[in-house]
Amino acid sequence: MQLTPMKSLTLRLNAHLFATAAAVLITGLGAAEEPDPDIALKPAHVIINPWRFHIPPTKRQGVPGLERTAKGRLWAIYGRDVESPRHYQLLTFSDDDGKSWSDTHLMILPRRGVRASGGCVWIDPQGRLWVFWMQAFGLQDGRYGVFAIRSDDPDADDPQWSAPRRLGDGVMLNKPTVLSDGDWLLTSSVWKTDNSIKVYASTDQGTSFTLRGTAHIADPKTRGPDEPMIVERKDGSLWMLVRVQGLAETVSTDRGKTWAPVQRSPIKHCTARFFVRRLKSGSLLLVKHGPLNKRVGRQQLTAYVSDDEGRTWSGGLMIDEREDVTYPDGVQAGDGRIYIIYDHQRTPLGEVLMATFTEEDVRAGKPVSGKIRLRGKVASLPLQPGE
Repeated sequence: MQLTPMKSLTLRLNAHLFATAAAVLITGLGAAEEPDPDIALKPAHVIINPWRFHIPPTKRQGVPGLERTAKGRLWAIYGRDVESPRHYQLLTFSDDDGKSWSDTHLMILPRRGVRASGGCVWIDPQGRLWVFWMQAFGLQDGRYGVFAIRSDDPDADDPQWSAPRRLGDGVMLNKPTVLSDGDWLLTSSVWKTDNSIKVYASTDQGTSFTLRGTAHIADPKTRGPDEPMIVERKDGSLWMLVRVQGLAETVSTDRGKTWAPVQRSPIKHCTARFFVRRLKSGSLLLVKHGPLNKRVGRQQLTAYVSDDEGRTWSGGLMIDEREDVTYPDGVQAGDGRIYIIYDHQRTPLGEVLMATFTEEDVRAGKPVSGKIRLRGKVASLPLQPGE
């Protein structure tokens, strides 16, 4: 039988595709037999505007982060398949102050055998939006790694993103801190090791990051996901709060190069994430679980303010009293409104929720400003067909 040119081309293409598929299969089998942990050093796939049916289903969702541009666009990131080797990140935005949210704008989908967790969004002093995440081979590889992408125009109809790059070892999770001298400090943690807390610094507005110092948790029994946050005090010292089996703290007086031994904080707290940040008024905001002098579980998410650099706290606005509310992150708008994002019942509800209030509400310990909104939905599970 004589083949036409078109049939001949089709057969050659099919043969080529079969050979390619076979090569991929053989390579995949080899990788499965001899997994290479260094695959976690390669960046995840950053997929812009993914089709909703290409987003993997999940039964566990949470660990959110939140930012707000100067023009008012809200950006939220949260994880799916949380606390599993299949962990990945979704990014969405709102142009109506959180009343509604876009379809998934961006998905951070790691390579096979790698998890992508600890999503964080941050607007730098130049107004650029950074998206950070952690990668590890399997659940925990003892190295971890902070990756980042950046958009220089986060208010655009179609924001453009830089290529992902690896900044250093560890798990980041919380926003960087900009010091009064213009340096940026980024904290990460290589869990459960000596000198686990890493403080990376950038003196060139994010072009490069170098390790400036470390902090050490002496008691191995209290080590875990450190999740540190730094505040610069008015005397120039740096105060770091750390998650241990509760809450701990340390201070640096040399811009983060050296840190005092990490010690237990007098603030009572469960083993969970907290949020601390300086407000535009100069006071500090702390969002934690329960009263200041009592340890409770992951419930009673409450906001406090301090006028003496974190030595004492007042107010106490209840954000959400229910059980299984946790992992707050937040931002303050130019008009003073405070936005806090958190999750509720990662399984089965997978709710990512947002609260909006003012410093006045926190000080009063109740709604007084007329600007308070609680339990606004950002995302939830289970997703219905077609969503």
